[in-house]
Parts: sequence; structure tokens; C-alpha cells
Amino acid sequence: MTTMGAGHGRADEGAHGTPSEAGDGHAGTGPAAGAAGADGARGGLRARVRTRDNWAVRHAVLTVTDMAGQQVARAAADEEGVVRTAEPLPPGPYTVIATAVGYAPAAATALVTATGRADVGTLVLARQGGVELPPPGTWSLDPVHSSVTAIAQHLGISSIRGRFLGFGGRVEIAEDIEKSRVTAVIEAASIDSGNDMRDGHLRSADFLDVARFPQITYASTGLTPVGSDRWTVHGDLTMRGVVRQVDLDLTYLGTGQDPWGGVRAAYRATAELRREDFAMHYNQVVAAGIAAIGTTLRVELDIQTVQGDLPQQTA
Repeated sequence: MTTMGAGHGRADEGAHGTPSEAGDGHAGTGPAAGAAGADGARGGLRARVRTRDNWAVRHAVLTVTDMAGQQVARAAADEEGVVRTAEPLPPGPYTVIATAVGYAPAAATALVTATGRADVGTLVLARQGGVELPPPGTWSLDPVHSSVTAIAQHLGISSIRGRFLGFGGRVEIAEDIEKSRVTAVIEAASIDSGNDMRDGHLRSADFLDVARFPQITYASTGLTPVGSDRWTVHGDLTMRGVVRQVDLDLTYLGTGQDPWGGVRAAYRATAELRREDFAMHYNQVVAAGIAAIGTTLRVELDIQTVQGDLPQQTA
């Protein structure tokens, strides 16, 4: 249930992740911005520098220039990817540039208030040269560096995660990117939720029914661009012998070299499934109409593909 995608990444788009982790890329969002009050009391600028999949860029450097192009401040990121300049700045607009070795620079405009400080928000860095579309051809899914996760609500108050350990797939990227295709196979019995008793129930006829339907398959039928680095992948998901069209919301994370001499492309995709659509009708009600397990599943895919056949690798 992997996929492929494309698009020219844009450094000024917000980090992809949960709102509590990354905010939406605007000043004053997320917990990091909430801490800006105390930090910003010293004056100056504050920003978070993140990769496109929301990891802190710890070696980033923030350079601040005025409208005349003169550098007025420079500071390095901390372990959380947070950069702060120490001294208050005169009110007005400034250009803020985040740089880091191995990444393309990202720039933003900051408006310093009369307090002498401003919160820039989140600056997102793409891998150097990694925002170009992957070259046409065959790309193999790397299961060692990918994950397929399903999340269900439990008792209406929390979530339970399970992941599939056995899966594989191939991506055929066409010259016309919208004609690209993906196929994938998941071994249903490889579900792992961290609890043997629960996993046994998930493999039973109440859910995946792995004895009769050992594989889950996905085959794309089309690709629609929805942004500079985002796509909707249309495809047919077959599970428990039932075929349903499932769309994946996909973000292209970029392309880069790996330590084994290969070229990799990375993607993140999400989808929502209704269990009833795949004949999973088990639904124990515990109290006041609340189901023990939610009827909707959220699927999260973190995918690496390697150009050509999958090479030997150690990590």
C-alpha cells in the first residue's frame, strides 16, 4: 500500500506533521511559538528549522538582512532546530534565510514590531537537489526504510497503532508523471500491534481473515496534482476479497543519493478507510453506544523507493 508522487517541493511550505509538532508554518503556531513569549522577551528573531518530514535541522544557520541587503544578525540552531538572535532589532521588515549543509536554502520575510522582536515560525528545508521529480523508470519499494501503519480509535478516547512488517511494491514513473503507476502487496498476517492476543484477533475472520485472504494489494489507477509537492493517488485496494477505490493524499519529500550508490525518492501518504467497506463488521459496544474499536481506520505510509532493483544494504 505504498505509492509514488511528484511535484517541485517548496521551501516555504509548512512542515508536514501533526499541528502539535509542527504548526502550520505561520508565526505564532504550535508549542514552539508559544514558548516565544519568554524567549522573545530578549528581543530579536526566532524561527524553527525543519526538514520536509518534520525533523529538526540542528546544524541550520539563520541569517537576517535588512531591506538594503545588509546582514544584521546571524545565529545557529539548537538541538531542537530552534534559532534565536539575541539582540532586539529596529522595527521594520527583514529577510530571513535558513541554510544548512546538504539542504537548499529557505527564505522568509519577518516584520519586527516596536518590541524589537518577531517570530518567523517554521522554515522548511528540502534536500539539496532533492525537489526535482524522480527520473522516469522503475523504482522499488524499500521495506527496511519504509513503514505501513494503521491507526484505530479505542474506546472513543485514544488510538491504537498497528504496522505491517511484510510488504513490497514497485513504482513505474512515466515521462508524463500523471501516467505513472504503482503496485504493492502487503502480507496480512504480518500485522503487529505490540500485543500477541490482539494481533491474533486482528488476523481472525473478525478482521483481516488472513487464512482466506493472505494478501492485501493496491494498484493505482491515476494521479491528480493538488499542489507543488502534493498529489492525490487514485487506486484500487483489495482486502478480504473486496475491492474498493481508495485515494491517498501524498506528499513528495524529495530525491537523494544513498550510501550504497543508489538514488532514493521518499514520500508520505495518508488515507482513511471504513472497516465496513471491507466486510469487517465486528463492533463490540462497551457503554453508551461507544464502540471498543472505531469503524474508521487512518492509514499512514512513510515510503522510500530506490531506483531500479533494491540493493544490498545494512541500515
